[in-house]
Amino acid sequence: MKMHFCIPVSQQRPDSLGGRYVLYSVYLDGFLFCKVRYSQLHRWNEQLRRVFGSCLPPFPPKHYLAMTTTMAEERRDQLERYLQNVTADPRVTRSDVFTEFLTLVQMHTLNITTQKAVLAVFLPNGRSINVEVLTSDTAERVLEVVAHKLGLYPELLGYFGLFLIRCFPEGKLSVVKKLADFELPYTSLQSPEVEDCKLGLRKWYLDPALDSILMDCRAAGDLLYMQAVQDIEIEWVKPTQAQREELKALQEKENQTKFLELSQEVRHYGYIQLDPCTCNHPEPGCGAVLSIGNSEISCCVTLPNGQTQDITFQMSGVKCWQVTFLVSIWHLLCLSFKGSLLDTDRPQRTLNQNLELRFQYSEDSRQPWFVIYTKQVSSQDRDVCAEVLTSQRGPSLALD
Repeated sequence: MKMHFCIPVSQQRPDSLGGRYVLYSVYLDGFLFCKVRYSQLHRWNEQLRRVFGSCLPPFPPKHYLAMTTTMAEERRDQLERYLQNVTADPRVTRSDVFTEFLTLVQMHTLNITTQKAVLAVFLPNGRSINVEVLTSDTAERVLEVVAHKLGLYPELLGYFGLFLIRCFPEGKLSVVKKLADFELPYTSLQSPEVEDCKLGLRKWYLDPALDSILMDCRAAGDLLYMQAVQDIEIEWVKPTQAQREELKALQEKENQTKFLELSQEVRHYGYIQLDPCTCNHPEPGCGAVLSIGNSEISCCVTLPNGQTQDITFQMSGVKCWQVTFLVSIWHLLCLSFKGSLLDTDRPQRTLNQNLELRFQYSEDSRQPWFVIYTKQVSSQDRDVCAEVLTSQRGPSLALD
C-alpha cells in the first residue's frame, strides 16, 4: 500500500533550559501519526544510514543559528519530503530500525506504555473476536495473531488488512483507513480523532479474480463470504432483482461457494465505495458517489435537477492524475500570522484536510480535468485511488 506522510503543522515548545524547540505533527494518510522533534528524526536518519548507506534521500541539514520563519517553513517542507521518500523503499519500511523508532514515537505521542491488552477485531458479519496483544504490537503482528486464531493460512495474510471502520445507525459504514504494517492498532484506537471507530478485518485487493487463490482455505473463504454478504447489505454491490433473489436463496441454503461465484457476476463486486463527495462534472458542486475496483472508477453523479448520471473511467485511459491535500481555512489563517509555527497557547484542534483528486482522461492536453473533492478526513479515497492508479502505472503529476 502506498503511504503518504505530511507535516502540515509544527509548534514551538519551551525546553528545560529556557529555550524553545519545534515539535512537528506528522500525519499519515490524513490522521495524526506522531509528534517529533528534528533531533529525533536526525538521530533516526543516522541509524538508517548505518544500515542502508547512501541510498537514502537527503536529510535536512542542521542550522546553528536562530531560524527565521522562512527557514522554519523550508525545514518543515524538507522533513515532509524526506518522510515521503524514505518510506518509498520497501527495504527500509521492513527494517527493525524503521519500525522500532516509529513504534516509540507513536506510543510517546499518546503517552502509552507497553503492556498487555485485549483488542476486539470485527469481522464483516458484525461478530468480533478478542485477541491478546501488547499495546506496542504493530498492525502486521496483530494481523498474524488474528489469522492464527481464525485458521487463515499465513501465506494469505497479504490479501487481508486491518482497517479503522466507522459504523452508522442506518446500517451504513465507512472504511476510514487501512492501517499500515508499522502502525499500532491499540494506539490508533486511543486517538480522539477515531473515538467512534472500531478495528475491522477485510480483504484488501480490488481484482475479483484473486478470490480463486483464497478458496482452498476455509477461513479465507468464510471471510470472503461474510464481506460479500455485508457489501450487498450496505449497497456497495449492485445486484439486479433476479440476482438478489438468487443470492438470497443461496444464502438461506448456506451455499457459500455458489454464492461467491454468483457474486462475482454482480456489478461492483469487490469494489470499495467511498464516502459521498462532490465533483466538477458536468458542473462544479455536483454530488458524487465513487466505487473503485477491477481497474476502474465508477462515479454516480447527482445533477442539479436531482437526476443521476453514471460515469465510468477505465484506469488504462487515465493519462495524468494528481492528489492534493487542502488544509482548512483555520490552518491557512494560522500560517498567515505565524508562518508554519503555531503558538503553544493556541488550542489544539484536529487538522481538517480535505482531499482533491484530479485526473485527465484523454491524451488531449486541452481536455478538462475531472476533479473530485471529499469532506472525508481520512485518506481512504486517496489510498484506494492511488493503489489502483499506480498498479496501472499511470503517470502521477504530484502529491502535495
